[in-house]
Amino acid sequence: MLRALLSLPLFSVLSFAADSPQWGQAWSRNQVSGETHLPESFDPAAGTNVKWQAALGTVTNSTPVVAHGHVLIGTNNGQPRDPRHQGDRGVLMCFDEKDGHLQWQLVTQKRAEDKYFDWPNQGCASPVTVEGDRVYFVTNRHEVVCLDLNGMANGNDGPFKDEGQYMAGEGQPAMETGPLDADIIWVFDMVKEAGIWPHDSAHSSILIDGPRLYLNTGNGVDNTHRVIRKPDAPSLIVMDKASGRWLARDDEHIAPRIFHASWSAPSLAEVEGRRRLFFCGGDGVVYGFDPLTGNPPEGKVLKLNADWKFDIDPAGPKEKVHQFTTNRMEGPSSIFGMPVVADGRLFVAGGGDTWWGKTHCWLKCINPGGQSDVTGTHQIWSFDLSKHVMSTPAIANGLVYIADHGGNLHCIDEATGKVVWTQEIEGESWASPYVADGKVYLGTRKGRFYVLAAGREKKLLMNRRLNAPVTSTTVAANGVLYVATMKTLYALESKP
Repeated sequence: MLRALLSLPLFSVLSFAADSPQWGQAWSRNQVSGETHLPESFDPAAGTNVKWQAALGTVTNSTPVVAHGHVLIGTNNGQPRDPRHQGDRGVLMCFDEKDGHLQWQLVTQKRAEDKYFDWPNQGCASPVTVEGDRVYFVTNRHEVVCLDLNGMANGNDGPFKDEGQYMAGEGQPAMETGPLDADIIWVFDMVKEAGIWPHDSAHSSILIDGPRLYLNTGNGVDNTHRVIRKPDAPSLIVMDKASGRWLARDDEHIAPRIFHASWSAPSLAEVEGRRRLFFCGGDGVVYGFDPLTGNPPEGKVLKLNADWKFDIDPAGPKEKVHQFTTNRMEGPSSIFGMPVVADGRLFVAGGGDTWWGKTHCWLKCINPGGQSDVTGTHQIWSFDLSKHVMSTPAIANGLVYIADHGGNLHCIDEATGKVVWTQEIEGESWASPYVADGKVYLGTRKGRFYVLAAGREKKLLMNRRLNAPVTSTTVAANGVLYVATMKTLYALESKP
């Protein structure tokens, strides 16, 4: 019956060929790949199964993306590749997929308004989304940028032509651009143009739907962690991918109920014969929107209203939520991971805020059909996690994999919500489990990396300490596995 409620189009169950051009599988956001012949273990010190490795900065929270011979990942400027760029910066690096040499990089200045806009030394935390020769990305400055995948090596394509001034920063002499610099096509500043008040770091994975981009804005609390400075600002926006024009925003008035910030990116599926965009607000509610059709007149921004809602924590407070800041026992819920659509169901993990909220959190399995507020009617099952969650779930072969901050990687039966097995892990998991080639890959904040057999029998294949913490989700493309620590990107392949 559930399968009859959701008719998934082909694009939501298949990956993008052999590349991995965005975070998560196609529009569904599932953390699953069809790649095969991937290593079940590796040893960077010995070089075992290491194709190449590349130095990053010193803080890397972004997930790598692989497209058209390029590997892109955000980091900080802790290990400068260009002597002109010294000090705290955001950096997006583009490597050659074959050998890992640096092809180009986008270097961005820090925001000066408030350190809580752009937390020191965190760099660029968002993953990119690639389509054709265009890269769509949210910088540490909460700017949405469109870049040429080939960088400046093939010239400055425009219409944006001020890359030298952009790199140098306002009030500084423009830098001379070269072949190792990024080629910017357009820039949209969400702080100035969408009126958001960002918090800590920008984290957004842009979803492409035809000619449009969908993304979360990062609007959130101020430096007191108790005030929403921009209560009328959007949490979700829609943009024209060709021009960078702002087309639409949500009109759900989410901001006053945000406990921390809006860091969850949207997904898309076909539900009961109609397309629906799912978005997890910073208020712990999952919203379902009709995707935008047509373009508004010049100078006008349309407002989108959700026709579907599911509250993951209906008993949690919804008003005056910041009186619960630092309360680890009770309070509102937040959602950090993305909503995932798989097998006719919607999966969402969320609960108390990692830094400021209660420890209670859940993995929810939801019927994505129906209309209006379906909180009381459409929950299929709920699984209690041990302590805080930031992961996006991975669903494969009737099993759901999710990691939490309580030191656990869980394997859950997709149909019943009952635990199949749990693997103890050392450290918090900010990354998401990734399923590929019959294996589950996961790194932790303690610098541990785990590989387990995917399936109902728990089998640990590898438990290795790497050179730095891991907050980035593993990805696979073209027979190669990409693992990023805070300091190093590893390209791994099975060798005879």
